[in-house]
Amino acid sequence: MPAACDSVLEDIEDIVSAEDLKPHDRQFVRKNVFPKVRKRNSQKNIQAEDDPPSDSIIPGAQKIWIRTWGCSHNNSDGEYMAGQLAAYGYKITDNSAEADLWLLNSCTVKNPAEDHFRNSIKKAQEGKKKVVLAGCVPQAQPRQDYLKGLSIIGVQQIDRVVEVVEETIKGHSVRLLGQKKDNGKRLGGARLDLPKIRKNPLIEIISINTGCLNACTYCKTKHARGDLASYPIEELVNRAKQSFQEGVCEIWLTSEDTGAYGRDIGTDLPTLLWKLVEAIPEGAMLRLGMTNPPYILEHLEEMAKILSHPRVYAFLHIPVQSASDSVLMDMKREYCVADFKQVVDFLKEKVPGITIATDIICGFPGETDEDFQETMKLVEQYRFPSLFINQFYPRPGTPAAKMHQVPAAVKKQRTKDLSQLFHSYNPYDHKVGERQRVLVTEESFDSNYYVAHNPFYEQVLVPKDPLLMGKMVEVNIYEAGKHFMKGKPVSDARVYSASITRPLGKGEVSGLTEVSKRHFLLYYSCKENETLLKRDLILILHLSRYGC
Repeated sequence: MPAACDSVLEDIEDIVSAEDLKPHDRQFVRKNVFPKVRKRNSQKNIQAEDDPPSDSIIPGAQKIWIRTWGCSHNNSDGEYMAGQLAAYGYKITDNSAEADLWLLNSCTVKNPAEDHFRNSIKKAQEGKKKVVLAGCVPQAQPRQDYLKGLSIIGVQQIDRVVEVVEETIKGHSVRLLGQKKDNGKRLGGARLDLPKIRKNPLIEIISINTGCLNACTYCKTKHARGDLASYPIEELVNRAKQSFQEGVCEIWLTSEDTGAYGRDIGTDLPTLLWKLVEAIPEGAMLRLGMTNPPYILEHLEEMAKILSHPRVYAFLHIPVQSASDSVLMDMKREYCVADFKQVVDFLKEKVPGITIATDIICGFPGETDEDFQETMKLVEQYRFPSLFINQFYPRPGTPAAKMHQVPAAVKKQRTKDLSQLFHSYNPYDHKVGERQRVLVTEESFDSNYYVAHNPFYEQVLVPKDPLLMGKMVEVNIYEAGKHFMKGKPVSDARVYSASITRPLGKGEVSGLTEVSKRHFLLYYSCKENETLLKRDLILILHLSRYGC
């Protein structure tokens, strides 16, 4: 999409460019202006009258379509951006065709994800849509050719999304890619108390930190998210409490590595989790995100106790990536296979029934047939119920991209072999006939069932009864598939709400106070007066930044 100006703005304050007329020049030009009769019957002039100049466009009256790829951290960022835009009066739409602007929130983990992102940009440009780019792709490589002339908002700048969208609507190109710091120390990112629109009003996603301590040779996310920066415990607990007050019944903790939480601010993950457990109401649940093996080894005893708590899912995502120590060394994963097995064996012993999910990369540079067979043996041994299989893709700018690559056909075959092994066993067959307690939180993809999760975060499909949504209920398991079970509510079981208050409606903005709502109403009443409009936008921005 061609930019409205040749140079890219580094910040909102740089609206006046070097090419603009100076006051003296403007006065000189004014003396040489002569009136000219306009031909009112000219179609060209009529069109010009219908299209106001960019400076006259009223922000907050447009429709925004938001598309997010990637992890739950990215999804949380997308929810925050949607909430701020909606609070300013922009309409968040599910219909991309009717939107005036597309906000594309990218993921840089795999080549296909970036390909989808690039294709969406092209489609937006073909459809004459305004575009704002967010997420890890533009943050990591903002100078890529296909990003030229487009507005970009960095992963730590999502609290300024309204400013970027406003200027993009006007025709300007804006880029905010800075790092948030306090006295020179990098912060976790945007504030946690910003307005948000939850994709699922029953589920709150909380990013407990951004970045990580690793330097994995294949990872592009580190280029975008940077080094570890954790949020203070008090802020995280307050965000959880606010979520419960808005009807949330399930909280997901997310980050690039939850196990590393707190190492930069003098605390640790178990300390945070015990504080959060105190804030969880009866019936509500907490789900932990991904943790790498090195950072949980020293907390195994405490983590086992936490994962055994009735309000915490007995579930943990621990990526192994390969069962070959030589491959792990080339990946710079900072652990060996024995470390991974120690974590899994300990948790399976201390937390009976726990679900361990893991990731595996097939065809990493230098991986031999023997290395791959070790990985196959690991999967055969543990029969992970949740296994994320990834064919290796070299990401530009990473050390692994410069290593000797495994032939594409070999990578593809290894991915196929591991997938066949994974699909050769059914992890839930032995659970048919059990009576389980489940929390119902969403609708299935085919819209035929509601989706619930038992204490081990195993997926249970239940009848699509509106009375069950957001409820904790007991069910009898009568069928099992590869990725799910099916349950029928027990007739004599207690069904009770897991939320302490009515959940927000779909599309309703979280975190708005009565003070901010009054100012938003003032904003709407002033749309006919552009001067007042801009004044109120500044006022609302000020209030939003200070949590009002």
